[in-house]
Amino acid sequence: MGLLRGVARTAVVAGTASAVSGRVQRRQANKFAEKDAATAAKQQEAYDAQMAQQQPPPQEYQQAPPPPPAAGGISNEALEQLKQLGALKEQGILTEEEFAAQKAKVLGT
Repeated sequence: MGLLRGVARTAVVAGTASAVSGRVQRRQANKFAEKDAATAAKQQEAYDAQMAQQQPPPQEYQQAPPPPPAAGGISNEALEQLKQLGALKEQGILTEEEFAAQKAKVLGT
């Protein structure tokens, strides 16, 4: 009978110790979770404040405006024709005189 009593007492002590240990672990986990949440909130606030203080990039880094339209009112079609004529001249298909004549036609002069 003494052996059975010793085993029962050991089981009760072990069960109690296990329950207390689990309770302590849960309390510590909750406590640390609260601290982590508070720290994360402070870091987020600091980041938001820093981002709010930043100014937009200087003008030199912003996208440049599109170039103004070509002077003299030359249409895009006329520019394309002039490019084609220049390519033909470079390839040797048109002579300098033929190029000049066609250019004058395109430009209307």
